[in-house]
Amino acid sequence: MSRARLPPNLLALTPGDGAPDLCARVAHAAAAGLRGVLLREPGLEDRACLELARELARALAPWPDAWLGLHDRPHLALAARAAGVHLGGASLAPGDVRPWLDPAIAVGLSSHAGDDPARWRGADYLLHAPFGVVPGKGAPLGPAGLAAAVRAAPCPVWALGGIAPEDVAAALGAGARGVAVLRGLLGSADPARATRAYLAGLEGHSASMRP
Repeated sequence: MSRARLPPNLLALTPGDGAPDLCARVAHAAAAGLRGVLLREPGLEDRACLELARELARALAPWPDAWLGLHDRPHLALAARAAGVHLGGASLAPGDVRPWLDPAIAVGLSSHAGDDPARWRGADYLLHAPFGVVPGKGAPLGPAGLAAAVRAAPCPVWALGGIAPEDVAAALGAGARGVAVLRGLLGSADPARATRAYLAGLEGHSASMRP
């Protein structure tokens, strides 16, 4: 059984635009309850990415349960003290990366409709997309497509892509462990307010499942 620490059920992806106020946005969202951040900044060189990861870690430091992951930078995970490494569709396979890493570091993988589930082997979690409408990303999966992926996956699944707060219940109802959000959270005009809205969706679904 994996010892990896998985992301929380609300995971924010950074917008990837190198915004200078990113750490402030993360701090405001964390104060509103956000505990999971995946640093996805493909335009940054390794040194700058590592420095930003360390700044984000300091922004999240007041919350001991916070989870910080790196997108496509497994070689920086130990130096950044990351809780997870996330692999994109063109990355190395999870089984190739795992031997480099501490067993407590989660290895995530981006997955899509039409994937051969065999390529998901070795991942500790999946981000499966697109749940909703995302321009240029193909037809949305919706609850039925997500549920099919959850049944086929060897690990927990987070829904990704085009998810608004009002879509959270449908994603969880389809079997997702949580939701991953890019533009709708840290890319929004008010990350703290957006965080509260997504967390309300998660709590609303949890409350509906209680006896």
